[in-house]
Amino acid sequence: MGAVTVRWVEGTMQLASDSNGTSIVIGWSPDPEHRWAGMKASDLLLISAAACAAHDVIEILRKQREPFTKLKVVCSGEQQPDPPYTFTHIHLHYLVYGAVKPVNLEKAIDLSENKYCSVISTLRPGVPITSDYEIIA
Repeated sequence: MGAVTVRWVEGTMQLASDSNGTSIVIGWSPDPEHRWAGMKASDLLLISAAACAAHDVIEILRKQREPFTKLKVVCSGEQQPDPPYTFTHIHLHYLVYGAVKPVNLEKAIDLSENKYCSVISTLRPGVPITSDYEIIA
């Protein structure tokens, strides 16, 4: 089991390190205007869902020998307007570049979202998750 570390820096800025030691900055800079110096924690949740799904879809398309040159996942989330700003819906939009067969892409997305992606599997019981795709030749 991997472990991550989050260390407070100053203001609301934090430094997060993953299980491999790779780090990112989270939170606001300490200036009075509260400018974002790093990522928002809630955006990291969406990034995690998109990255997990993208990884699976890439691997499945490769195994299917589908000729894609690029894959992009845009993940959006709706949150309640008041604290704790719970996510009420998450949507993943896959953009796949290449002459990919739609049936194979649909299978790859389905396998990722319903079998392999641990992040989506963890979120799904409490948050509705939808997706769609575009194939760009």
